[in-house]
Amino acid sequence: MANILLQTTIATTPDDWDVSRFSLLADELRGAGHRVTARNRADGPVDDPVLSTLDESDFDQLWLIAVDVGDGLSALEAAAIRRFREKGGGVLTARDHQSLGSSLSRLGSLGAVNEFHDDVDDPESMRDDRDTPSISWPNYHSGANGDYQPVFCDGPVHELLRTDKTSTGRIEWFPAHPHEGSLRVDLPNATPLAHGRSATTGRRFPLAVLLEGEPTHHGDVMGRGLAESSFHHFADYNWDVERGAPSFVSEPPGTEIASDPSRLAAFKDYVHNLAAWLHPATVAAVRVQ
Repeated sequence: MANILLQTTIATTPDDWDVSRFSLLADELRGAGHRVTARNRADGPVDDPVLSTLDESDFDQLWLIAVDVGDGLSALEAAAIRRFREKGGGVLTARDHQSLGSSLSRLGSLGAVNEFHDDVDDPESMRDDRDTPSISWPNYHSGANGDYQPVFCDGPVHELLRTDKTSTGRIEWFPAHPHEGSLRVDLPNATPLAHGRSATTGRRFPLAVLLEGEPTHHGDVMGRGLAESSFHHFADYNWDVERGAPSFVSEPPGTEIASDPSRLAAFKDYVHNLAAWLHPATVAAVRVQ
């Protein structure tokens, strides 16, 4: 079983997406036997004592919920996370629309696979959510919080999407969100896991991008990485809207998950699969074969 650090990029802030709003994810991982430390970053302009020494810790995996607006990781913290991967640690990142979580840009390839707001891209091609004017591009409208979105796969189903809870043997639905972030797949060692579909334009967008087989400067192979288009795939509010959301969330929630929790049960197999796939021992075994 894995020793997992579930970490946000903001200090404790009850009326925001701090780690208390990911308690169901932490419970799901603990219920599977994993050791989970769930925490927010240190308050104030200081280097976080856990993140800045991550490569010296006994954590196997970092699940980084990037909910900052650019100041969520110091240079020292980002360097420690990069070294953590170089030593074989697995890292999952999850951000959201526009520039939310843009401190991820300091994480090398894990930052590069994320597309954030700038003055170069055509906003009309990347602005799906037209109902929330305060949220700009890039974003993709996959549905209401509390609803499901279909998952589209090209080619063989990846092991991360396998489940015994559907007739197809794969996870067919993710929790939806009105404005998911944008990911790139045109980088070395980057592979799209699956795609979602915009509920407003029909455009498809990557739900998650895998990073595997990346070489280090010393010729070793980095730990696996996965970039998620939205942390809302894992938030308490998106699994159970009765858990509530920060006061600034204005979009009306949906009812599909409450009405049919069986599809969420299948999605939770994705959580379990992630913990197995990101585990350094799993990666080492693959290298030996």
